[in-house]
Amino acid sequence: MAHQVLLAPIYEFLHCETPDEWVNIALQNQDVLLIDHANCEKKAAATAMSLMTRYLDRAELLVCCARLAREELHHFEQVVELMQKRSVPYVYLSASRYATGLLKHARHSEPELLVDKLIIGAYIEARSCERFAKIAPSLDEELRRFYLSLLRSEARHYSDYLNLARQYAGKDINDRITEIGRIEAELILAPDEQFRFHSGIPA
Repeated sequence: MAHQVLLAPIYEFLHCETPDEWVNIALQNQDVLLIDHANCEKKAAATAMSLMTRYLDRAELLVCCARLAREELHHFEQVVELMQKRSVPYVYLSASRYATGLLKHARHSEPELLVDKLIIGAYIEARSCERFAKIAPSLDEELRRFYLSLLRSEARHYSDYLNLARQYAGKDINDRITEIGRIEAELILAPDEQFRFHSGIPA
């Protein structure tokens, strides 16, 4: 019940649910799932640090992103420990099209660029939260508990990013949030040649 309450805003925010086809291929490729999950946590921390570096005059952003970066690095450490425990080597994986596919739609002038980056961050965190919940019931007990333990922080990251976007926009941005949400859903529902944590439907 607690998870359902936590996830309700996530499901309302996202424009589609993760397809079962992705879950099926993820269960067949759990080593890749863990490696790319580690990559995602590392990139999420790097994104937060990048925002802190670029927007030094935004006090609320600095505090929020500092906490987010710490949490993402802690999650990265947890995933790597799980990989070591399961003898999963941390090999190179190419990045998915997902984040790039979202960021290429970001506007170039400020503050629109910052607002778009924050909206995109909200969608990435919301999708991560939704996918943890979607796949957790089909995993072994250890991974299931770990993925469910991440839901609260991922949901908070989504909310923090979205609140910052609204704050720094200085105007109503519901239409822009909806527009980026449609793009995000298209990436999730489109055929994808490679499997990654945020990949689309297996081609």
